[in-house]
Amino acid sequence: MTHPQTIALDDAPPQMRPPAVLMQSATLAALQPCRISASRALLVRAIRERWRITRRAFDLDETARGSAFYRIETPDRVFDFPVYSFAFSPKGRTGRIIGRSWDMMAALVEGEMSADDIATTGVELPKLYEGRATPGTLIWCRSNRSSRAFNHTVERLAAGQQPDVATIGQVCYLMRNTGLDGNGTFGTRAFRALEADHPLRTALSAQMLCTYMMRVFAQDLVEHLARCRAPDTAVPLAPEIARYLGVGNGSALGLILFVNNHPQLIDRWLHARETALAAAKSLPVAANDARIGELSRLIARAVRFREQDSVRYDALIPSAQIAAELRGVQQTVQNLFDTGLVEGRRARYPLAALCDHLAPRVAAETLETLHALLIELVPDTADALAETLVVDEETVTQPEMTVGRLRQIVETEYRWALDIDMAAPGAQRFVWYKSVNAEEPRRGPLDEIPWAFNLGLDIPTLAQTLHAALAAFGDTAPVARLLLARPDLRAFIARVQTLSGLPYHSPIMNIMGDGFVPIDMVRLMNVAIHGIDKTRDYLNRNLRGVLYHGAPLPDEIATGTSADWFWPEAPAT
Repeated sequence: MTHPQTIALDDAPPQMRPPAVLMQSATLAALQPCRISASRALLVRAIRERWRITRRAFDLDETARGSAFYRIETPDRVFDFPVYSFAFSPKGRTGRIIGRSWDMMAALVEGEMSADDIATTGVELPKLYEGRATPGTLIWCRSNRSSRAFNHTVERLAAGQQPDVATIGQVCYLMRNTGLDGNGTFGTRAFRALEADHPLRTALSAQMLCTYMMRVFAQDLVEHLARCRAPDTAVPLAPEIARYLGVGNGSALGLILFVNNHPQLIDRWLHARETALAAAKSLPVAANDARIGELSRLIARAVRFREQDSVRYDALIPSAQIAAELRGVQQTVQNLFDTGLVEGRRARYPLAALCDHLAPRVAAETLETLHALLIELVPDTADALAETLVVDEETVTQPEMTVGRLRQIVETEYRWALDIDMAAPGAQRFVWYKSVNAEEPRRGPLDEIPWAFNLGLDIPTLAQTLHAALAAFGDTAPVARLLLARPDLRAFIARVQTLSGLPYHSPIMNIMGDGFVPIDMVRLMNVAIHGIDKTRDYLNRNLRGVLYHGAPLPDEIATGTSADWFWPEAPAT
């Protein structure tokens, strides 16, 4: 009789991945949506607390011109969401911030709005950069229709039919978010001032609630326009179609600067995700364990979701490949369920051994899909970690710190930056600047625009410059002396000192070099942190996808439906 080979029965519990592994640009780009992603975490809380979303007014004509009014009620707070809708016009339409024509604009406001505040918001919001928000406003937002899916849906509903799944499945949304502005802009309330018990206190929650409300309005709007067109034959969206339709989102290079400028938030989110993943890998599962069965069920759902994905991917790994690899993963998980073994071997932590076994055998996106599903096995841990995503993002200098201590931080935590040869060909090829025409971040060859003011955070050059400056001082000298001698390094010194000890604050990348892939950081923000599905790459720097794909409807949230809604099955035709 043969016995299964043993894998390190006395090994230590799984740990979070070290920064040298996780913070590689390509690794971060592969992370997939999970329960801690902002959109999913918001709905977990909304479902748990049974938030009520009601439509209080809907005064639109047959061209969609008019206004609507919604209210969101949490257990102890009320938010109003006035919507200002416009007739469709191709003039001035763009997904960029310079646009001046939108199909809808709205505001998320704390408390019950007065008639005067509603009227004032209707005047100020269309001004955008020249406008001023009323007190209590958290977010100003705007969106445009997806012309093909939107018009098709109106036509089909007016004819008494549901939209064709193959047609709407090409984008999976009716409207696409084109702007979410808050945190002090236009006079909105700063997120740092939100109370500790505020339901939107965690990072990105207010933005995600606005995005969900865009979806609510878009679905109400297509039904309204269908009724206007054919009052006798029009039908509402079927619930399964309504759930399938999310909100579109497009993002570009600005998110790379967001990653640079919000290191505490990036660290906190990645730390929460890795903590939840380590907890899941540490589960003491065995043969016939229900948790392995649940994992197998979730993988089967991921396979189906990827196989039904009709989006065309020009640069990113196609869903068909991920689906095929996930089928192999599912077989390995089924063997674990049947035998308690991973590839014929026994492990103290089988789920960790499962991941270790698969890591070199599947694409990074496939492995990260498995990681995201493992987090679903520890929902209480994940939900508690999501509630910790409140960060103080101020950076301050510590002039009393010794030069020796600062040198130690730079040489250990920024070793990757010190090791980059910034004199190598192409290492400083690009510069980041603000476009005059589009008012958005751009990246261009430095030799073509030498006059541009660099907006990018060149961590390798700054780290190397600081390290060289430290050589002029003894270990016991206070950093105050360095600050006096090199005021140009003050901001970076404050960053280094404030972030010391945080493992995941800065991706390992040289954004000035020709080896940097811009889309990697956009994917980190959109896919992993925001929770966007079906992301498509444009020109290796723009990303489009869909939020709340499969999310419950307002009445389902109010009754406390399951939070297990992601990666939906395509509705029957």
